[in-house]
Amino acid sequence: MPLPPLLRRSLSPSLVSSFFLRRSMASSAISSDPITPSNTKIGWIGTGVMGRSMCGHLIKAGYTVTVFNRTISKAQTLLDMGAKLADSPNSVAAQSDVVFTIVGYPSDVRHVLLDPKSGALSGLSQGGVLVDMTTSEPSLAEEIAKAASFKNCFSVDAPVSGGDLGAKNAKLSIFAGGDETTVKRLDPLFSLMGRVNFMGTSGKGQFAKLANQITIASTMLGLVEGLVYAHKAGLDVKKFLQAISTGAAGSKSIDLYGDRILNRDFEPGFYVNHFVKDLGICLNECQRMGLALPGLALAQQLYLSLKAHGEGDLGTQALILALERLNNVSVQPSVS
Repeated sequence: MPLPPLLRRSLSPSLVSSFFLRRSMASSAISSDPITPSNTKIGWIGTGVMGRSMCGHLIKAGYTVTVFNRTISKAQTLLDMGAKLADSPNSVAAQSDVVFTIVGYPSDVRHVLLDPKSGALSGLSQGGVLVDMTTSEPSLAEEIAKAASFKNCFSVDAPVSGGDLGAKNAKLSIFAGGDETTVKRLDPLFSLMGRVNFMGTSGKGQFAKLANQITIASTMLGLVEGLVYAHKAGLDVKKFLQAISTGAAGSKSIDLYGDRILNRDFEPGFYVNHFVKDLGICLNECQRMGLALPGLALAQQLYLSLKAHGEGDLGTQALILALERLNNVSVQPSVS
């Protein structure tokens, strides 16, 4: 798009030249050679339950990866695989062409990406790409995209769904928002972690993930209520789960969490604390949109009750504990 004649006349020749240089550099970055381990260095910020497995797939594929995590011990597995350790997000970005982040809260995203001194964007070279895979606020995704564009860089919001097993097995569903050309260019990286779904402009990946969380919340609530009902009715809850898993009530939640619930395995594939955060963002967006979603509100209150009982570091399948307390029961599989 050319500069309007009036604006062109009002600017010095050097500023006009700079404008077209920046556009040219941005365009050339998008249309460069396909991403491969030989031409693209990766940065990874956040090596928790999800990030550790996701990053590991990139290392196994031969990419040079530099990582940062506040708790270094959580990155040790990746270091043993050959990743390099950086002392700040800025340092990660200075050594990378594409920087992935998957951290806890929107405040963490803002800090690791936008802090003027230690943030990744401040260390990223022109044409570099930020990919935030944290479930965060759509408005923050838009803000990051604008900040990246100002520096002739690119930003994609790409939160994921599939839990710890999806991360380990590279079967995640990835919701991407941003420039479609950039998202397509990143496909060689996304495909190592799962399947990417382009949802629209910046922020739309986050909106899609929030809608996903609303769906999961009500599905999980239905699952644990069904288990409590089946138990109270005297059914063998293990047989009950097997019976409904192949019918209309079958779901990913049953596949991923049914046996874990019955085995009292509440290890986190996704933390209650983080799910409460996600549902809170959903409720804030609902208020802004003028939406009434009572199922979402109820699920958020029940998950908040888990936090109140000190169970925020358990997995989301621990919702069964809230329903058991309400009904003074303990759901256990029958002993043969």
